[in-house]
Amino acid sequence: MVACFFVGSGAAALIYEVVWLQLLQLVIGLTSVSLGLLLGTFMGGMCLGSLLVPRWVSPGHHPLKVYAALEIGIAVSGVALLFFLPWITGLYTSIGGAGASGLLLRASVAAACLLVPSFLMGATLPAVARWVESTRDGVSWLGVFYAGNILGGVAGCLIAGFYLLRVHDTAIATYVAAALNGLVALAALAWAASHSGKKTNEGCATTVDAELDPVEPGNRNKVYAVLICSGVSGATALGEEVVWTRLLSLLLGGTVYTFSIILAVFLSGLGIGSTLGSWWARTLRRPHVALWGCQLLLTAGMAWTAAVIARSLPYWPINPTLSLNPWHSFQLDVVRCIWAVLPPAVLWGASFPLAVATLSQWGAGRAVGNGFSKEAGSAAAQWVSRLYAANTLGALLGSLVFSLGLTPRFGTHVSQCVLIGLAGLSAAWIALAFKKGADEEKDAEACGSSFVGLGWGAAAAAVAMAGLFIFTVVTAPWGLAAYGRFMATYGKRLVPEIVKESDLPAAGGDGADIFCLYQGEGLNGTVAVTQWSSRVRNFHSAGKVQASNDPRDMRLQRMLGHLSALMHEKPESALVVACGAGVTAGAFVPHPDMKRIVICDIEPLVPRVVAPMFEGENHGVLKDARTQVFLDDGRHFVRTTKEKFDIITSDPIDPWVKGCAALNTVEYFEMCKARLKPGGVMSLWIPLYESDLVTVKSSISTFFKVFPHGVIWANDTEEGGYDAVLLGTAEPMKIDVGALRSRLDRPDHAAVKASLAEGGFPSVIHLLGTYAGRASDLGERMKDAEINTDRNLRLQYLAGWSFNHFVGARIMNDMTRHRKFPRELFVGSESELRVLKSLFPSAVAEP
Repeated sequence: MVACFFVGSGAAALIYEVVWLQLLQLVIGLTSVSLGLLLGTFMGGMCLGSLLVPRWVSPGHHPLKVYAALEIGIAVSGVALLFFLPWITGLYTSIGGAGASGLLLRASVAAACLLVPSFLMGATLPAVARWVESTRDGVSWLGVFYAGNILGGVAGCLIAGFYLLRVHDTAIATYVAAALNGLVALAALAWAASHSGKKTNEGCATTVDAELDPVEPGNRNKVYAVLICSGVSGATALGEEVVWTRLLSLLLGGTVYTFSIILAVFLSGLGIGSTLGSWWARTLRRPHVALWGCQLLLTAGMAWTAAVIARSLPYWPINPTLSLNPWHSFQLDVVRCIWAVLPPAVLWGASFPLAVATLSQWGAGRAVGNGFSKEAGSAAAQWVSRLYAANTLGALLGSLVFSLGLTPRFGTHVSQCVLIGLAGLSAAWIALAFKKGADEEKDAEACGSSFVGLGWGAAAAAVAMAGLFIFTVVTAPWGLAAYGRFMATYGKRLVPEIVKESDLPAAGGDGADIFCLYQGEGLNGTVAVTQWSSRVRNFHSAGKVQASNDPRDMRLQRMLGHLSALMHEKPESALVVACGAGVTAGAFVPHPDMKRIVICDIEPLVPRVVAPMFEGENHGVLKDARTQVFLDDGRHFVRTTKEKFDIITSDPIDPWVKGCAALNTVEYFEMCKARLKPGGVMSLWIPLYESDLVTVKSSISTFFKVFPHGVIWANDTEEGGYDAVLLGTAEPMKIDVGALRSRLDRPDHAAVKASLAEGGFPSVIHLLGTYAGRASDLGERMKDAEINTDRNLRLQYLAGWSFNHFVGARIMNDMTRHRKFPRELFVGSESELRVLKSLFPSAVAEP
């Protein structure tokens, strides 16, 4: 029954964790910092809780009552965080402001908030450790509790990602988690009442907070080796989770569902391994050998996953667009994650109960009888507390070092090699600590059995095996970074080696060959620049093309810049959220009145490496004296800056990418509106490809809720809808066609006119001819649209559900079906308006 408590507790914990990550992305901004902060605080709090709470709480209290109190505390603090973390966002301008110092201060405040429930979560296993019997079978139940907690976490992760947050919001998800905590607390109290006759100080490990039983000098090295091994196991597990999530999100698509699937499979492996390890530990007479073997096999398991991700999965002949049912894709994603991640995850899961069994045998005093005395067992719980703390501390270090340090600096290839090496060194340490000696011979005689020492040979084998597997790790193919889930679709077109620009062949042919000019793994993601033999150059992020010099993309990027600038009487300052290839920002360079261009991008590699590779297309915007670049999350920058702009254009990556919905909420658009000067203009890119009507309606309706006078401009291809630009102003727009034509005919606007022509707009009429509708035209069509807010971030769940759809033409036809030629929007001479109206053959005639 107690194991069932941990299942419910684990489910609640993972629901909280998923919700907190969503909240932290709103408070902190930077995705990598948010994830690192969450993992670090979560693991750090659990480490402190596992060490301190059992020492603070008297062993005279009933263990299950203590456990129930902890669960109630978790529920209360979890609900409090739901209201407190968003409140912190209101203090942006007063707490630290913009820049690294402000980010650090807000991160510290958020971490302090998360620390309370995490601290209480960490105390639950050591608290219940007082309840178990002081026998080998009793202590092995601790591994079962650990497994139940993890398997509950699997359920919580899937319930939160696929239902609670997809259908409801962060508040409902938090309340469900708190309710689970409450039910578990009530069940624990009822169980304690029904077992009130059981003495907590006889036959139970009740001395968790007492002085540790003295460890014999001969055993001290063994105990510390097991603790270190547990810490290294936690570090390698969380380090690999960071690395594998980065790589697998490219392959599967970086949606919220992908992250839930990866985490669920990883936790399932831990739970399976912990269950098997607990069952095995009951009969093991030499658990230290099994622990050494588990760490040894981990080197092979991590090498297996590295090989599968780099050499196998990207080449599976899969076309994601064959089925529009997301459940078909999710099933395939689960299979691929199991194939890659499950084997090492099972080994990590088994390591904890095997370490518990080893410490139970060697942690306190000399073993007698069958190697596990009552005296040794009475100290088991206190060692479980330390073991749990070591494991979570290692997980803390692993998550921070590999998410914020090693992987961004040296890449996933080096990170995986380091992690395999750490597992090998951990196995070698165990081998040396448990080498056969005189004391072990005496213990073996007392136990009536033989002690199997490991020694130098086992240590050398571990190091050699790790070295061998490190040699097999290869860098993931650049096609994975560039084309992600469609890598197999491009197949033989991808030239394997990364080439220099000077080595590219002359343009010509059908553009079948694709060359990689650059690939980089940055702080927040992996980017690449490729070029087809037809000379089309692409910038890739999140495993897909984000910008290019292809005519379709050039039209869109120039539209974002020039439409925004031309709708303003005299644009002098512009903020561009997301640099990309720099073409949108570069569209402001020719405008003669422009005095300041601010670019904000989350990934340092983009403005530093990628945008300069498109210098011809972006008018050298990064070298322009008027340009200033800020490396920051766009939402965080808009919230904290004191500056106001004539133009704000937002061009983030696709809304199905986890975290990007935060740049498409009502609250974010309100922030942008507050940063516009009088007469200011805001523009937003929305994709029609890799989407469906429900998702696009959500994007448009959310924008128009803040900018009710907004206008849609379509960037269509010959096949139909491709993507679009939303333009918003505080007051109703009036577009004087004649005045715009005269403005572009001025000598000082010659460069603007040329830039428009390069984007496919030979005249202002062609630019205005992209008009696709207004908020007033779409009122009836949008009445059932789901509004994306900070509380629900609904857009990322809608977009992630439909990102294999390519029905852009159908979406655009649906939106423009009832389009009217807006006489009150366009003004000018009858001849000009007649020509403009002729470009709208589908427009409904005026009444």
